[in-house]
Amino acid sequence: MGLIGKIQRVPLREVWEDEARNFTPWLKENIDVLNEVLEQEELNLYLSDVQIEQDAGDFSVDMVARDESEGIVIIENQLEKSDHDHLGKLIAYLTAKGAKNAIWIVAYPRQEHVAAINWLNESTASYFYLLKVEAVRIGNSDRAPLLTLIVGKPHEQMNGEKTEREKLLFDFWKTLLERSKDKTRLFANSAPLYQMWINTGAGKTGLNFGYVIYMHSAKVELYIDVGSKEGSQEINKRIFDTIKEAEKSIENEFGDTLEWQRLDEKRACRIMKIIEIGGYRDDKAKWTEIQDAMIDTMIHFEKALRPHIEGLKIMTQGEPMRLNGSSLATNH
Repeated sequence: MGLIGKIQRVPLREVWEDEARNFTPWLKENIDVLNEVLEQEELNLYLSDVQIEQDAGDFSVDMVARDESEGIVIIENQLEKSDHDHLGKLIAYLTAKGAKNAIWIVAYPRQEHVAAINWLNESTASYFYLLKVEAVRIGNSDRAPLLTLIVGKPHEQMNGEKTEREKLLFDFWKTLLERSKDKTRLFANSAPLYQMWINTGAGKTGLNFGYVIYMHSAKVELYIDVGSKEGSQEINKRIFDTIKEAEKSIENEFGDTLEWQRLDEKRACRIMKIIEIGGYRDDKAKWTEIQDAMIDTMIHFEKALRPHIEGLKIMTQGEPMRLNGSSLATNH
């Protein structure tokens, strides 16, 4: 068997420096990338006749496309964490254009916006789709786009019935949580969900351990976000920097390298490990292997990080982080 490469995430701004000037024109010329995801997820949409920066009252829509049977489709792009402003624009543009379908492509979907899109799909006659955009490469290959459907409502979903994708996700989490009971208590109080991730508190405000499952890969992560209060971004970065001071020790304990994502342009930070052996779209016969890998990785991941989380004292803005009673100054 030949060598099997590992997917590496590339910062979006290294690929598309500006959303309006770079990403939106690129997506117009490469709309098949989006169409492939829509087809794979059986969403019964095929986009063509794509136009950019179309008037919608006093504002302009990033992209307007057409589907042969559904008519106008609104597309709003955001190369950063989802926010209330773009959610409002999505709804306003859909109304202004008389569209029935709206697609929101973001770099980091916030859980409250995932919930909002689910609510809109359950409560309105329109269909809303939320997708995550990433840039990846394998080894020294060219950078490539990766679009993942986070939430959506296919046309066959009626009367609040769950989609095939949501049912798969629920079943995946249900069996993973059952399998993890005898190995760790970390997710003992968690319940299966119809979404791509489940989180649990890490013992400090704003720190959460999480499982994430994609179509053909998975990950475990420590997500750092103390909330939207003033100065939270600086606090998040200082927490991350303090933990990262022990990177070598943590990775030695974990037994492998980790991805340390400070996300300088974003409020939150994360530490994570990608698991490439499969995802929820793989044959269910493979789920046991995937789930065991996720559980075992999380056990080692938590064990490596736990002492550094427990010793972390989250100080006020402007003060250094403290770990195990000593002060650690950051580069801020």
